[in-house]
Amino acid sequence: MPQFRLSEAARLLGVSDDTVRRWVRAGQLTATDDAAGRKVVDGAQLAGFARAQATAPDDPSAVGRSARNRFVGLVTEVITDKVMAQVELQCGAHRVVSLMSTEAVRELGLRPGVLAVAVVKATTVVVETPEGSK
Repeated sequence: MPQFRLSEAARLLGVSDDTVRRWVRAGQLTATDDAAGRKVVDGAQLAGFARAQATAPDDPSAVGRSARNRFVGLVTEVITDKVMAQVELQCGAHRVVSLMSTEAVRELGLRPGVLAVAVVKATTVVVETPEGSK
């Protein structure tokens, strides 16, 4: 299962290392020691916590893309059948759902707690405003 050091968890949640340490002390997150003696948080637990929180971290990939809509987050749910899969990411305050092949899920190693980047390239974007906001 993936594990994240407290500083990594802080970066993913968009908060300071001290904030994550306070959450651990308060029992909101559970930290254990890894093989090197560093405090780590289980990826699946962090994914659930991220879903309840919300702030977007920087895109960790070093890949140039034409798509400008990149959502960095943690995989929170994967539902698969023989051919297709539904993958849900919590990207800060945004829930992003992708449909892809089960083969792609296996190749990418997608499971709750894994860090991922959702890249959205769309030719149609609908912008709405609430009534009376003009």
